[in-house]
Amino acid sequence: MHILYSFLLFLSLLFYSLPYFVRIKLIRGESFFIRERLGHNLNKGISEKKSIWFHAVSVGEVLSLQNLIKKIKEKHPDWQIHFSTLTNTGMRVAREKLTDADHLFFVPMDFAFLVRKFFRALKPSVFVLAESEFWPNLIREAKKSTDGVLLINGRISPRSFKKYFRFRALTKKVLRDIDLFLVQTSEDKAKLERIGVSSELVRVAGNLKAEIDLPSFTPEEILGIKEKMSIPASKKVVVAGSTRNGEERKLLESFVKARRAREDLVLIMAPRHPERFDEVEKLCQEFSLQAARKTQVTPNSQWEVLILDTIGELARFYALCDLAFIGGSLVPWGGHNLLEPAFYSKPVFFGPHMKNFAYLAEIFAGAGAARVAHDGKDLVEMFLMRDERTLSEMGRKAKDTLISLQGATEKTIQAIEDMMTVS
Repeated sequence: MHILYSFLLFLSLLFYSLPYFVRIKLIRGESFFIRERLGHNLNKGISEKKSIWFHAVSVGEVLSLQNLIKKIKEKHPDWQIHFSTLTNTGMRVAREKLTDADHLFFVPMDFAFLVRKFFRALKPSVFVLAESEFWPNLIREAKKSTDGVLLINGRISPRSFKKYFRFRALTKKVLRDIDLFLVQTSEDKAKLERIGVSSELVRVAGNLKAEIDLPSFTPEEILGIKEKMSIPASKKVVVAGSTRNGEERKLLESFVKARRAREDLVLIMAPRHPERFDEVEKLCQEFSLQAARKTQVTPNSQWEVLILDTIGELARFYALCDLAFIGGSLVPWGGHNLLEPAFYSKPVFFGPHMKNFAYLAEIFAGAGAARVAHDGKDLVEMFLMRDERTLSEMGRKAKDTLISLQGATEKTIQAIEDMMTVS
């Protein structure tokens, strides 16, 4: 199976990924860091200490592990922590946020000979995967080269489950190399069991993202940020985070309608992917809205829509908003994480497509901490909300709900410690 998989991976790299990376180089001017992914300078800074290798695919998963890695370093300063990620944006965020990790690098392409090279150099005692990063050769070599392979913050989306269940004979062969699964919900546990994972190997530990540790801001600091962003104190700020193609038009249509009734509204939009910044800016112009980019704003700028064209700053803008909308939910994508605005006690809104975070969406909506905007009419009503008491109460409930979900970090650390004691 692994030989066939490696051959198909090679074809994928040749005919799909390679042209994609060429476009990244030409359009964004970014490198794919080929030499690093092949293990160049891999031994730099590696010690003989006991070590753990964490792997997370991109920004969301990287941020979810920030607090966990910090706590592990506090308890075990003698352990060396290696951390890999797949994407360029994930690496940029890791370099900024994961200051407690000893070694940051790009995960190797999933060919056995390459993966083996990394394990020989790093010599980790335990290999830890975040959420649902099931790379067959990576997991197989981890099983051979370490004392334990652990999946943490495991989540099986409906889309992934259909694929895994359909090919469960192959999926089981990959997953059998994982020694323990720590998943977010009982629903995730049930899905893994249906695929064929033994119930004894799956534990419900909760969601690591619920234990986010974001910067706190005083009211004076919030006013200072607003001044730099040219946001008058009288304006009501709505932040639409991690928006995807097809959502910005719906949001802007509703925003324009709402502004006819109240002119004190401003909208901050954070497109999920950097390559769409230009597209969203042109869309604002189509609606005759004065748009500005965050990187170009001065205290004297005039704008109605601010485009957040940076990476890793969305949480800071949730802190200053009056209301947060979660992107990826107006189109059939499956939604994004709603916990960052909840951390700042903000009322949360999202569209009808939250299947990737269905558990959280249901809990927050049931607690009165979030509301669903099904269509354009609901979006207009969202923008028009004037009742400060209702918004404040939603925000308080959001924070309380977030706190009620915490506890996964200690369970995860215990599982890692158990594996590390074996080595």
